[in-house]
Amino acid sequence: MKALVYGGPGQKALTEVPKPTLQQPGDALVRITHTTICGTDLHILKGDVPTCLPGTTLGHEGVGVIEAVGSAVSNFHVGDHVLISCISSCGKCAFCRKGMYSHCTTGGWILGNTIDGTQAEYVRIPHADTSLYAIPPETSEEALVMLSDILPTGFECGVLNGKVAPGGTVAIVGAGPIGLAALLTAQFYSPSRIIMIDLDDNRLQVALGFGATDAVNSGKGSAVDAVMALTDGLGVDTAIEAVGIAPTFELCQGIVAAGGTIANVGVHGHKVDLHLETLWARNIAITTRLVDTASTDMLLKTVVARKLDPARLITHRFTLDDVMAAYETFGQAAQSKALKVIISP
Repeated sequence: MKALVYGGPGQKALTEVPKPTLQQPGDALVRITHTTICGTDLHILKGDVPTCLPGTTLGHEGVGVIEAVGSAVSNFHVGDHVLISCISSCGKCAFCRKGMYSHCTTGGWILGNTIDGTQAEYVRIPHADTSLYAIPPETSEEALVMLSDILPTGFECGVLNGKVAPGGTVAIVGAGPIGLAALLTAQFYSPSRIIMIDLDDNRLQVALGFGATDAVNSGKGSAVDAVMALTDGLGVDTAIEAVGIAPTFELCQGIVAAGGTIANVGVHGHKVDLHLETLWARNIAITTRLVDTASTDMLLKTVVARKLDPARLITHRFTLDDVMAAYETFGQAAQSKALKVIISP
């Protein structure tokens, strides 16, 4: 079968690899119908994720059709259309029993990281009963790819960890797909102000169309001054870091209000300075999290009820044969105006 294989920092190739087979009784074999590229895949290609070794098929998001199931799988059958969670969870270990599925002792974020992932024609899904979701009839399967990772990530790591509350003020640093997912789901809680901060005017315009109240281009003057002007000099109750580089985390430290929360979402491959010399007396909280996908079922229900439309995040479509062009498009979003790309084998 065809798969996009990681070859080490800066290297990837679409190549022929053996079709996966069932290895454990709880496994399912899924034929991929739609997958996508995540910013985390770009971090892998930069060498920021040392757990992903050369020879691994990339990708941890997608939907597909079950081709085979192991003897212990009881919730799914051959022919079922399923949403693949980016987090694999056994549902039984100490971390899973706490709802911390990302730390599952035999799962967690393994797809496209420590085992072969979804940017391929087929993928093996461990712990299928607790790592797949049945797709309701007459639901856009393309749109549901956004529920594999970015929507639960933006919601759990940004909105929930950031303690977004009715009437509160929120700044989201980074108007990429994750930042926009945080924007869409923050509106569940009716904050009074959602300020999007980015260097890309196109993405800021998209954010305004998605419900942001204000847009700040951090390349055009001081973003800290702009946020302070919008919040009567107080700063924001919630600052969500959705990029994963030192300057954006430092920006969050400069705009958070006393008593506020900095919610880190971005994947950081390099050290970041923590300015405790200015923050130590300000009663702030700093949270970190790898998505647990504990909210996926709830988000799926909101999509079915048409309270949330993840299809708005899709801007480009490719076949698996054109996956290299898909990466180029996604990686040069400022020029291509890409948000999420859909890849359909």
